[in-house]
Amino acid sequence: MAEVLVYVDHVDGAVRKPTLELLTLARRIGEPVALALGSGAAGAVPVLAEHGATRALVDEAPEYADYLVVPKVDALQEAVARVSPTAVLVPSSAEGKEIAARLALRIGSGVITDAVDLEAGDEGPVATQSAFAASFTTKSRVSKGTPVITVKPNSAAVEAAPAAGAVELLEVSFSAQATGTRVTGRTPRESTGRPELTEAAIVVSGGRGVGGAEDFRLIEALADSLGAAVGASRAAVDAGWYPHTNQVGQTGKSVSPQLYIANGISGAIQHRAGMQTSKTIVAVNKDAEAPIFDLVDYGVVGDLFDVVPQLTEEIKARKG
Repeated sequence: MAEVLVYVDHVDGAVRKPTLELLTLARRIGEPVALALGSGAAGAVPVLAEHGATRALVDEAPEYADYLVVPKVDALQEAVARVSPTAVLVPSSAEGKEIAARLALRIGSGVITDAVDLEAGDEGPVATQSAFAASFTTKSRVSKGTPVITVKPNSAAVEAAPAAGAVELLEVSFSAQATGTRVTGRTPRESTGRPELTEAAIVVSGGRGVGGAEDFRLIEALADSLGAAVGASRAAVDAGWYPHTNQVGQTGKSVSPQLYIANGISGAIQHRAGMQTSKTIVAVNKDAEAPIFDLVDYGVVGDLFDVVPQLTEEIKARKG
């Protein structure tokens, strides 16, 4: 069976959920081969093997942390030459899409970004994408070279499939461009204890209807009762009520959770572009004519200051 190269997103060996989703998708089109780079990469191998990686290429060189994306592209190019995969899968983060684009250019192949599904095709892997703010679904494949495909988080359920996970060291000759941009410092993101917004299975968002920064505590309380991430509309962010890092929308982050709860959000196209691929959408809005209700699976016409606290308490009660 043809092999599929999967780029591993990890932090000191702790594999992030989008990579496990990629391994699940990779098994639909071939045998997954994982590429883990940087500090702690070898420690990621047992988890990768548990989720289907038949082998893992590992390189813990310091260049991956000391410089920006070029060393990672160098390593991927080396891995492609070694594996000759039927496709290369990369998590669809901002960095992932840059890595994918640079790799595709180097190996003379096409690139597909923000795929939400993958399937085997007679002439190569077929990727499903959502286009024009998820108003259309497209299926496409790369017609030249090895397809390089980035996949959005929450596009597949993580499935365990124990495999050999044989470890192979990858020796990379870094290009002259690899050391062109050095990382001079890092500031750890302050932890809220909540899931990462783009990876969360449940997202609870607030918009203009929340009314102010202090009242976002209602949104946070609902999110915490569900173990969810907190999002915000552009209107709420522009008003200074919530950080830009939590903005969902065309100029913010795109999310595809299993459940998205929109509170006090009208449903402008800018916001819809960032959450329309959510599996189940629930909206709470006192305006029965709000555009968000054209999109939802379940809608509650009511004042969020009445509905959200009651919903939070009911969830807590059911959880015991």
